[in-house]
Amino acid sequence: MPHPIHVHNLTHSLSAPAKVGYCDSFLCRLRGLMFRSQLGVDEGLLLVEGRDSRLDSSIHMFFVPFDLAVFWIDSSQTVVDKIIAKSWKPAYLSRQPARYILEIHPTRWENYEIGDRVEFKDA
Repeated sequence: MPHPIHVHNLTHSLSAPAKVGYCDSFLCRLRGLMFRSQLGVDEGLLLVEGRDSRLDSSIHMFFVPFDLAVFWIDSSQTVVDKIIAKSWKPAYLSRQPARYILEIHPTRWENYEIGDRVEFKDA
């Protein structure tokens, strides 16, 4: 189980920042949110890659039976892209290189905008 962190928005304050699992191991990133039956409003993952890259930060939605709000964040902790990822779609790539992929409940779509600066803190 990945350790929990909060993802604070430094550009626009949030009443409740996202609390997600910090997922920096290969096996954690490989499993992601696959095979879960649902995702709670206050659940999600921050997938951590080794470098800023469009290809390395690509995701798929195979075996994920629900939609996700996905935010790509670069190594300077700036949101560089965002989408609503549809369940079972083969692949999504960020328009800009990213190191972090925040996958959270779609109701949190408006919590982070492209250009927002974020900060990760232990929960």
